[in-house]
Amino acid sequence: ETLYIVVVISCGGSHNLTVPVSIMIQSVLVFNNYGKPRLMKFYTDHSEARQQQILSDVYKAVSQKNNENCNFIEKCTFLGDDFKIMYRHFTTLYFVFCCDTAESELAILDLIQVFVEALDKCFKNVCELDLIFNVDRAHYVLNEIVMGGVVQETNITEILARFEEQKQAELQENRITPVITMPSIPASLVNRLPSFKDFKMPEIAYTVRDIGGL
Repeated sequence: ETLYIVVVISCGGSHNLTVPVSIMIQSVLVFNNYGKPRLMKFYTDHSEARQQQILSDVYKAVSQKNNENCNFIEKCTFLGDDFKIMYRHFTTLYFVFCCDTAESELAILDLIQVFVEALDKCFKNVCELDLIFNVDRAHYVLNEIVMGGVVQETNITEILARFEEQKQAELQENRITPVITMPSIPASLVNRLPSFKDFKMPEIAYTVRDIGGL
């Protein structure tokens, strides 16, 4: 199945880096060729209805393109005239960014490359099933690259190192068996507790008639 990974971003300001840290990302959407979402991350406030509408509109815009056309869509009216969509196709995966029309295409394509390589190396040839069964880890990879809508890290080696540390921490946590300890009773209270011999059982007298009637 074709899997689309969509990042909706708003960019501004000048930059010197190939992947500028000034990029402000609005949302990240991951969905397959049927429009089924596999990962959704919004960095700006949207109602649930608006989120679903963005997902639907972006999916329609991307899925209707064919590989022979150019790899961007200008003036996305459903997001605003100041936005354009750019994407790269990796085998069965589509990575799509929606960004400000004034932003550098090279910078966006480089950021897409970082995201793709990080996922591919973390999951050993990433596919849709990886995102379905390891959605928490997919979110962790994304959070290493983007935090609060701002690009934090683009070094693949650093991203992989943090990812492996997280995996080891999860494995270590799963090995730990919780030990339930009972609270200790203060000695002052222990002395007040009656011993077993102090408890007196009620005496029950049975007559021959009573037993015979049982």
